[in-house]
Amino acid sequence: MTDVVGAVPDTSPERVSFAPAPAAASRGTMLRAQTAMEFRLLLRNGEQVGLTLLIPLLLLFFFNLPLLYSLGTPRRIDFVVPSIITLAVMSAAFTGLAIGTGFERKYAVLKRLGATALPRSTLVLGKTLAVLLLEVVQIGLICAVGLALAWHPHGDPFSVVLLVALGTLAFGGLGLLVAGTLRAEVTLAAANLVWLILLFAGGIAIPLDKYGTAARDVLQFLPSAALSDGLHSVLQHHAGLPLRPVLTLLVWAALALPAAARWFRWE
Repeated sequence: MTDVVGAVPDTSPERVSFAPAPAAASRGTMLRAQTAMEFRLLLRNGEQVGLTLLIPLLLLFFFNLPLLYSLGTPRRIDFVVPSIITLAVMSAAFTGLAIGTGFERKYAVLKRLGATALPRSTLVLGKTLAVLLLEVVQIGLICAVGLALAWHPHGDPFSVVLLVALGTLAFGGLGLLVAGTLRAEVTLAAANLVWLILLFAGGIAIPLDKYGTAARDVLQFLPSAALSDGLHSVLQHHAGLPLRPVLTLLVWAALALPAAARWFRWE
């Protein structure tokens, strides 16, 4: 006997219905799947791996050369490693993410995702979490090379993890905001320009105390300066949880991520 349309299906073990039940997956399931896919794509992108893995390691060696006495510290490696960790986070979460996502928009990859049930907020968060996974690999390599160069880390590991996580959210939100609102070619130029500016004006390559008081009072609120200052306070100066850098990064993340989710365009 055939089933009556609209009747309650019989779920007893003797009679199991295989009728489809079309519906979108839960947000958690979509987020896990999107994060895993984004992480695999990051590892397959040779240019992005070079930007986020190789360049920070090369700069770790370069900034530790004996010729660079301008850092003003007898143990340059103690200053360099927190700076390189900041650079790695910025390269992965801002520059690499912005450029990669910008060209995904250009080639209509995101347009096809927009036709699915995937919300923009889940796409933004999935890309940000994938970058966070990549940074685990980055920071592990940087710390290994730093220890080989006689780096002596200090401070609370929880504070370091919190700073890196907040920095990733802040830079990731800014990168996706740029990639989701500008053309790919403009994103490429803007992301590289901002990367250079933050490298030298954000306390990474040059300590903020080398600037004048007026400039330092403004630059310290940049996300790169907040992350760099926080990591130096913990890893170099044995400080506890640095509240000002944490609050600065929290404000940047709270502004950038919702803005990216609100104004992100699929095409």
